Amino acid sequence: MGLKAVFLDRDGVINHAVIRNGKPYPPASVDELEIIPGAIQAMQKLFEAGYLLIGVTNQPDVARGTQVRQAVELINSAIMDKMPIKEFFTCYHDDQDGCTCRKPKPGLILQAAEKYNIDLSQSWMVGDRWKDIAAGKSAGVRTIFINYNYQEIYQGVPANYVMSDMVELSGIILNPRLSLLISG
Repeated sequence: MGLKAVFLDRDGVINHAVIRNGKPYPPASVDELEIIPGAIQAMQKLFEAGYLLIGVTNQPDVARGTQVRQAVELINSAIMDKMPIKEFFTCYHDDQDGCTCRKPKPGLILQAAEKYNIDLSQSWMVGDRWKDIAAGKSAGVRTIFINYNYQEIYQGVPANYVMSDMVELSGIILNPRLSLLISG
């Protein structure tokens, strides 16, 4: 039996996404990085309860030429300095690249599971877009969707749980009765 983990999308889950025309985008630099209220406390509670915390993030702006990989890695490092996230698994590809790591494919989750011997049946994926939930479902983890009412169509399968902010996160995952109810 492996470790239990919480896989976390980055922008919109850990840090505020930059909203343009109702759609979320990543911060351009560490200077724009703003941690979502409640995220640090939620991560600390989950870590103390024995969950391995893993970031899984699509960063297609690198492939598009509007962001550099170093800036993405600096943002990831700045986040890891503030909370107990073990590692970020990052996809730098765009949709047309056809990679296996870009969500909604489960590649990032599966890579992390293999590297850290994670028991996916005991793990969770938390995301703010349908691609996060689809990746989690494909990998066999329970899913939590943070609904910010972005102006985009939700195209994926339903999440196990929907919430409106990070304050609720650790309470959902750490509530054994609720976890059993939504494990299907």
